[in-house]
This record gives sequence, C-alpha cells and structure tokens, in this order.
Amino acid sequence: MGNRLDDHVQAYQGLSIYDFDNTIQLKWYPQRIARYSQGANSLLELGLGHGITTQVFGQHFKRHVVVDASPAVIAHFRAQYPDSKVEIAESYFETFDTAERFDVIIFGYILEHVDDPVLILQHFRHLLAPSGRMFVTVPNAEVLNRRLGHLAGMLPDMQQLSPHDLLLGHKRYYTVASLRQDIAQAGYRIQRLEGIYLKPLTTQQMISLNLGEDIIQALCLAAIDYPELSCGILAELALADD
Repeated sequence: MGNRLDDHVQAYQGLSIYDFDNTIQLKWYPQRIARYSQGANSLLELGLGHGITTQVFGQHFKRHVVVDASPAVIAHFRAQYPDSKVEIAESYFETFDTAERFDVIIFGYILEHVDDPVLILQHFRHLLAPSGRMFVTVPNAEVLNRRLGHLAGMLPDMQQLSPHDLLLGHKRYYTVASLRQDIAQAGYRIQRLEGIYLKPLTTQQMISLNLGEDIIQALCLAAIDYPELSCGILAELALADD
C-alpha cells in the first residue's frame, strides 16, 4: 500500500527552500486549532506530511490518531520523531474507517492532494463526535506574493502549480471562493475563516530579509483577518443542517 505516495517522501525531508514557508504555517495553525478546541480529548489528523503539526498537536490532545497511506512517509516520521506517542493508521483516506468518534478532525493541507476533495470531506463526517469540531487548511492561489507576481506579468496563471507543488503531490490550489464551494457541496458550512501567514514576497526574498521571529509572528497575526491574501486558509466547518 502507498507505493505511489512514497514517491513524494523527498518533499518532506527538509531539503527545499520552501520549508521556510512550510515551517511557519505548520507551527502556526495547530496553535490556532488547539485554541479553538480547548476541552477536546481526541484528535484525528489526516496525513503526517512534515511531521511538524503532529508534534504540536501531540502537546494538546490526550488521544491522537494520524491516518497516512505512505510507508515511506511513516518510516521517515518514526525516524525523525522516535519518541512520538501518536498512533498511526496506515490507510488511504478514502477507505479508512473505525468505530471511534473523534472530538476534532483535521484536514491539514490535504484537500489539494486528493482526487476528490468533496468525497473525502463527506467520508469523514460520520467519524466526528457529537459537538465535535472539524478544521480544514489549504494553500491559497491568491496569496499576496502570487497576486503581485501576476500583476507584474511574472505569473500568467495564479492557479499554476510549481515543480515543488508537483513534488508534494498537489493537484490544485484553492481560493476562498473555491474552498467555500467544495465545503458547501460536501454538506458543510464555514463557521470560522481566517488566513495563515501573510507572505508579501517570494520565498527567496523573504529568506534574504533575515526577518526576526517578532516580524514572522506579526505576519501570522496580520493574516488572521485576511484569508484572501494569505499563504494558507483555515476554516472551521459545521454541518450545513446544524
């Protein structure tokens, strides 16, 4: 299982310039979700990815399960975090099932990877405990630096996937509008929406500025109210008929 997904493990080994952006986002949004999920005990997280969010969430939830279908990604995580107590279920998202119901379910930068985002959202609906919380994060095609690149004639199509996107296994970018559309089609509504990391320049330019942690923190705080301009979009979902 997961041989095709194993092809993407290189993207999670900390060898890319884009790890600068990824690390900022992956350390930031779990703290936001933990803040909104105080009192919750169990968490179901889709995908290990870089392992950063799994480590952060492990500090906030007593019960933590991660679903991932790539043996290579799982092995990389175990080697990188040998003391992690997280329970990993090796399974494709589309076929994962359990009798357990979770207080929190997180699709952290997952929907851009899968063939059918609406189907995935619908599939996990029955695994959410009564009064549970569901969160989604996705990359934003219209982040400020891409908008500027487009206006400058350097990026003809803001939906264009980069070689690094393809290495990660990305199939699409999102916008606030397209995320709303998929969420509504899956039978949910958005009850909270915020941005993740306001990025005004290219990754190389951001790195060259050697910004202090206080400025990075400020860029994350500023993004909260501007999801349309931010690097990532964070949405908390509720069932449409609630």
